[in-house]
Amino acid sequence: MFGYVLPCQDELKVRELREYRSYYCGLCRCLKESYGFMGQLSLNYDMAFLGMLLTALYEPDVLVQDIRCIAHPAHKQLVKQSVYLKYAADMNILLSYFKCEDDWHDEHKVLKALYGRMLLFKARKISMKYPEKAGIIKSGLIKLSDAEKSNCADIDYVAGCFGEICAAVFVYCSDEWAEDLRRMGYFLGKFIYLMDAYEDLEEDRKKHCYNPFLAADSGNITQERVYQILLMMMSETGRAFERLPVVQNVEILRNIIYSGVWCRYECVKNKKAIHGKIGEKYE
Repeated sequence: MFGYVLPCQDELKVRELREYRSYYCGLCRCLKESYGFMGQLSLNYDMAFLGMLLTALYEPDVLVQDIRCIAHPAHKQLVKQSVYLKYAADMNILLSYFKCEDDWHDEHKVLKALYGRMLLFKARKISMKYPEKAGIIKSGLIKLSDAEKSNCADIDYVAGCFGEICAAVFVYCSDEWAEDLRRMGYFLGKFIYLMDAYEDLEEDRKKHCYNPFLAADSGNITQERVYQILLMMMSETGRAFERLPVVQNVEILRNIIYSGVWCRYECVKNKKAIHGKIGEKYE
């Protein structure tokens, strides 16, 4: 369900791309230092975006290093770390663990259950550090699971269940920026959930699995309607972002919000068109 909040690399300057990668590598480094190789496996673009966003907003001290790693053994990579990237790493682990637990209960996915077991001790430690957020994530996934099992036809409601989880994760502390961060996380979370549903549409139809687009209007939802729903989610995300006093790396963050998230959408849409899966309606 993660991995949709990434930059459009073709539209970034060389310096901007290097800067973004330094934060992505910084999140990877934080995961390794705090949670080892098993933690690194949970690395995703969405939490790298969160780490960069919070670092830009609060402007903390940033540790800058040139480091070699297994993924890039030949050359040192620029790596940036901050307290907010460490927070993003914590949320990365917590979300991954509860998602593994949820997948096991719902679909008995063995690999997810095994990975969840490997993250168990780490997730418990983070839950003690952030009990309120852990509670929201767990209860939110239960709420989402119940909606999916009941074949909920209300797209806004079911996407909102995941939106509430991301809203809690985006708020680092209760301050003057909390409401805008919460709103930003809420609508971005809804986008992520619905983008994932859009990508899995044909597979879910074949396997008779729940999909909000199939449940709504007996599955007769148009390509244009899907796009308009996703566009609405990202428009609200952008509005909340623009109210934040972000200056540092603002162009990179805007690239992700206004362009990058649509790269995966266009890729999925084109793939469906090539395979003849998309006509005027999902039939």
